[in-house]
Amino acid sequence: MTVPHRSFPGAGACPDHHAGPSARSDRREAIAELGEALRILVEQATATEAPPADLRRCAALLRAATVPLAATARERSTMPSADDLLAGIRMYNPATGAGSGLAPPLRIDLVDGHAVGSCTLGLAHEGPPTYAHGGISALLLDQMLGYVVNAAGRPGLTVALDTRYRAPVPLQTPLRLDARVTESSGRSITAAGSIATADDPHTPLVLATATFVALRPRQLAELFGTALRLDTIEPFPAHE
Repeated sequence: MTVPHRSFPGAGACPDHHAGPSARSDRREAIAELGEALRILVEQATATEAPPADLRRCAALLRAATVPLAATARERSTMPSADDLLAGIRMYNPATGAGSGLAPPLRIDLVDGHAVGSCTLGLAHEGPPTYAHGGISALLLDQMLGYVVNAAGRPGLTVALDTRYRAPVPLQTPLRLDARVTESSGRSITAAGSIATADDPHTPLVLATATFVALRPRQLAELFGTALRLDTIEPFPAHE
């Protein structure tokens, strides 16, 4: 896959999307290192009761730290150079991305056709006091369900997500997530999943069912053609 890149005045060029495997691997490691630091920062910033003077001092330091990052910022229409969509590598995915300051991050493995996930949510994900925001649960389950349909060879976009909350999801507690394909017909595929604690994986706290629809080549081009440079890669699967 090739992705357009551009130069910024005074900053040199953005990272080379045609860099070799070693350079790309090094970039991914650096992104993951920065992502881990960001997650620590977000969690500590959420938990701190530091006095206003310390907060303002930290804010000034952070603004200064963003300067070299902003100098080579990509545009919306440009894929990150470290990503490989066909290989399922999305470094800044808000659920799984190692480079994301928002992600827990969620780890997903495929076990006997099921997707099994694990993560721990921190204070930055809080909704009701001491529990996760319901939208975070929906985000994680949408990711899990999308993962399992993709693993089944039927990638598509979410067109419906039905989420049912049986009990609140505790923060700072290891979680286990599960997802499986339940139905497939034409371009549509349905999957079901759940969130539970790792200590009690058979008692679901949140349940979800989602329907995904595979895109036709024309739809892919309309939605993602500029970002993905679809003229340079093999078409994505489209099930009729």
